[in-house]
Amino acid sequence: MRRTGTLTARAILSGCAVAVVSVLVTVLISVPVTVRSVDRDARQALVAQARLTAEVLRPRLDRGRTADEERVIRQLRNQGIDAYLIRAGVADRPGLPSQVVDRVAAGRNFNGRRVVAGERSIVVGRALPGGNGVVLAQPAAKGIWFRVLRGLWLPLLAGLMAGAVAGALLARRLARPIRNAAAAAARLRAGDRGVRVPVEPPQEAADLAYALNDLAAALATSEGRQREFLLSVSHELRTPLTAISGYAEALADGVVGADGAQRTGQTMLAEARHLDRLVGDLLALARLEAADFPLHPVPVDLAALVRDAAESWRPRCEAAGIDLRVELLDGDVPVHTDPGRIRQVVDGLLENALRVLPAGAPLVVAARAPGVVEVRDGGPGFTDEDLAIAFERGALRQRYEGVRKVGSGLGLALAAGLVRRLGGTIEAGHAPEGGARFTVTLPSYETRTSA
Repeated sequence: MRRTGTLTARAILSGCAVAVVSVLVTVLISVPVTVRSVDRDARQALVAQARLTAEVLRPRLDRGRTADEERVIRQLRNQGIDAYLIRAGVADRPGLPSQVVDRVAAGRNFNGRRVVAGERSIVVGRALPGGNGVVLAQPAAKGIWFRVLRGLWLPLLAGLMAGAVAGALLARRLARPIRNAAAAAARLRAGDRGVRVPVEPPQEAADLAYALNDLAAALATSEGRQREFLLSVSHELRTPLTAISGYAEALADGVVGADGAQRTGQTMLAEARHLDRLVGDLLALARLEAADFPLHPVPVDLAALVRDAAESWRPRCEAAGIDLRVELLDGDVPVHTDPGRIRQVVDGLLENALRVLPAGAPLVVAARAPGVVEVRDGGPGFTDEDLAIAFERGALRQRYEGVRKVGSGLGLALAAGLVRRLGGTIEAGHAPEGGARFTVTLPSYETRTSA
């Protein structure tokens, strides 16, 4: 069952089928043509023979049966032709159809097929004066179909062999790139990301090779980024765990006295909250693509949401010496979104900016129609190359670790995922304040209503 399902077997069967169909089509076309050609040649020969016989016997038909007539009839019979002589409208012997006799006796020639003496024959009649005439009848050719088909077994066998050979060669040619692709896919499944498939024609096989090579390269890049991401996340997890573990050991060993217990507890609580926030971001990222990710979109005034977020972050910005500014339009900015999730996005963008801003730098959060939130800062900002990878997990952390203060590398990726799930878009760019700009565009309430 597997052998008949292989490309080689199917190509051979297809080649044989094409050969058989070609021979059969040739038979269906050539046999009728051959039959008509044979019939036409026989009819023309019989017409010529009838004309000659009529000329020979014309002066003798009125004399009765003569030796010359017998000799001519015998010669015709030796050629497989029956000759009938009509004298005064009467045939010399039975067997001819009456309509043929009457037509010739009436002075009209006849050329056609009729049943003569119980056998279908080609009949040619030549009329002579006085109701006389000559009618020649030759049995129609039989077995032409059989003779043609009997002669086709050799071409059919040759066609089958040629089809099998052509199918095998074609299958071998086509199957090689497929086998190479299957072997490469097996190596990819086994974890070999350095595998590459040779690109060779036909175009479809070349496209398959390009696709597998691109897949291998993409997998290698993705897995490299995942390893870097896991390393950075593990480092982020280890930092608060190390702090909590160290303070816990100090408390357990009695190193921290009663006067330092409160401060130690506050530090441990801050680190625990940081750890909880990091774990929450990881869980949120893992669930973003799930179908059951909870979203509760309702009509929201984006201006009020931005105003509330700014008031919540103002004390922290003042403590860090950051100039927090709010830009709002007059009136409401209606959107249709999940207020909790979009607030999570705004908080994440503000925290990301606050981490790198020096004292005195501006931080702007703005809301404007239709459904746009913008966070801009006067920090170090991004290069053009950074903008292309800004929302990839851990990409900026890997690039700037040791250069500037970095976070877990999850915040921007989480913000981008949340915005996409909310049906919006997020864009990173350069801010007029000199730093980074993040623009979130959400579906407006009017758009949702009209849709």
